[in-house]
Order: sequence, then C-alpha cells, then structure tokens
Amino acid sequence: MAQRIARVLPTLTRSHRHVADYVLAHPLQAATMPIDELAATVGVSVATANRFARALEFDGYPQFRAALVLGFETTLAPVEKLRHKLERSATVGDVFSSALAGIQRNIECTRQALDAHSCERAVDAILKARRICVVGFGSSSWLAGLLQRSLDPYCDNVQLLASIESSSFGAKALTRLQPSDLLIAIAYPRYLADTVLLARRAREGGVPVLALTDRVTSPLAPLGSVCLYAQTDSQYFANSDASVLALIEALCSAVAHRAKDSVKAATQVTESVLPWLYGSHTGRLRAGADAVPVSRRKRARPPSKAR
Repeated sequence: MAQRIARVLPTLTRSHRHVADYVLAHPLQAATMPIDELAATVGVSVATANRFARALEFDGYPQFRAALVLGFETTLAPVEKLRHKLERSATVGDVFSSALAGIQRNIECTRQALDAHSCERAVDAILKARRICVVGFGSSSWLAGLLQRSLDPYCDNVQLLASIESSSFGAKALTRLQPSDLLIAIAYPRYLADTVLLARRAREGGVPVLALTDRVTSPLAPLGSVCLYAQTDSQYFANSDASVLALIEALCSAVAHRAKDSVKAATQVTESVLPWLYGSHTGRLRAGADAVPVSRRKRARPPSKAR
C-alpha cells in the first residue's frame, strides 16, 4: 500500500494527501475503519475518501480497505470475526450457548488430532529433563503459570520465565540451560515474537523445545523438538484458551501417571496446604482458639445481677 501511495503521490490533491498521510501513519486503524469514520477522523468528506481510493486505482473504498487488511490479516482476524459477529443480533443466552459450544468443538478437535507418539515424547522429555523452563507471554503467560504449577509436584526444578522483567529475564535464564534441560514454549495467534525468539535461541543452543501451539504453520512449530497442538478458534477473542488449558491438564495428568512416587508427591502437596484449607482440623488449630467451634468452647458465665 505504501508503494502504491508513493507511485501516485504527485497526482494526489491536498485532501487526498491528508488521507494518505493518515493511512501511512496509522495503517492498522485505517484498515479497521468504515469510510465515514476515516473521513471524520481525517477531516474530509466521504466522497473525498472514496475518490482517494479510486486515485489509488481501486474500484472504491471497500476494495481499498480489503487490500489494506491483507497486510494485517492474521493480526486483524479477531477484529473482523468480532465485527461479523456483532452484525448479527443475538441474546445474551445465545452468546453463552454459542461460546460454550465453540469451546466444546475446540476440545473435541484437539482430542481427535492428538498424536499418541508426540504425547509419549512430550511426557518423556518432561520427566527426563534435569531442569524445565516454561515460557509464554501475553495471554499465554497465564497458561504457562498453570503449567508450571501443575508440573511442580512431579518435577524437581520447574521455572517460569514470564516475569515482571519480561523477555530479558528469559534470555538470561536460557544461557544457563543445557541439552539435558527442557524449554516448554507456549504461543497461539497472535504469536508474540519474544516467545518465538527465545525458543529459537534455545533450539540453536541445543536445548530441546516442547512447543504448545495451534498448527503446523505456527512460527513455533519448526522450533519444537516435540509439538502438541490445540485448536483455539473463537468468535470474540484472538483465541479460546479453554482448549489449551484442557491440553495442559491432559499433559500434566499423563506426567502424574508416569512419574515415580506420584502418590507420595501428591500426598506431600496435600500435607503442605492442609493448614490453609478452610474447614480442616489443622486449619482450625493453626488459626488459634478463635477457630475452635463454638460448641467446643467453654462458655463464659454471664455476670450475676445485683440483688
């Protein structure tokens, strides 16, 4: 689009140049705007905005906008899906039902597409690793935290690289990883470059990478020693995280099933959190006398009334 504008720039009117300047400075916003909104933003008429599109050798504004969207096809996909969805009337109940049905489809498609050999290799890689680092940024940082939490009882050293220091912390941690370690990288559309970069650095350093992503065309897929895929289609968001969470829970369930002394590990976790569980006997003892049930307290006698 920038090349097309540069080619016709000498022939553009002053108003058309204002539109061109805005499109070049804010291509993403321009790609999402209907013609009346763009015209109002730039301060020109709708007719001028339409003539600008024709000056760029498009049939009209819809064709211009469609061409502009192509440059952001992956990035804008959730916006376009949401726009399409909002054009149709629906009750709140309809949205609930549709969203839950979509989650169900994603999980079922994820289950059907599972490769048993890849699942075995993923579990083996986790249990053999001396140290495990988990990386995921954006919405995947929450998923990475859940994965780290679920693996922790069964693996001696699981570290989450998503911190307040962001990717620079992960970059420093990667320098200490060895081929006997494992990096688990999580990335779904819209893929964040930091996750892909750290996975590439790990792979180049000889560190095996377990990739959790959505498809073989993902930029993370070629970097994975093993890949597990989850379908994440959503009509309202960039991704539906529910199927990824289901895949993570399935992976950690398989690790728990295969790990040595998993019952002992689960018992230790239960014992460690028992004092903090509401209603437990040890919880009442930890809280002190105030937590002892009223029925077991020695009731104080009311003061006698003066006769």
